[in-house]
Amino acid sequence: MTVFSRSAPLLFVLALGVSPTAAYAGGDAVKGKTVFARCAICHGVKTGEVKLGPTLFKVVGRKAGTVPAFQYSAAMKASKATWDAKTLDAYVTNPMKYIPGTRMAFAGVPQPADRANLIAYLATLK
Repeated sequence: MTVFSRSAPLLFVLALGVSPTAAYAGGDAVKGKTVFARCAICHGVKTGEVKLGPTLFKVVGRKAGTVPAFQYSAAMKASKATWDAKTLDAYVTNPMKYIPGTRMAFAGVPQPADRANLIAYLATLK
């Protein structure tokens, strides 16, 4: 096999102007709904739904600690975070490290693909 034939798929992808990881970076919302099952114990997805945690309906783009019907920790209320792909990824990786003092007692989602899929699902909750 020649070097060209081995690198042809990569060259094709680069010629299209996308990175080889673009699909991964965007996540898969269908797979993300499955990952969300870990979160559904404490979080709802309907407007105004409060469980042990606040609703995650319209979470993407929302300032942290601002769902009116939920009693947030002082740390979460004082947070300057606005939930986007970057902040959600950091938070879901290790909530207590990202916002020290949060009451979210969750170890985190260690797998980057699971986090990307979860974030893709959360982005559909509009």
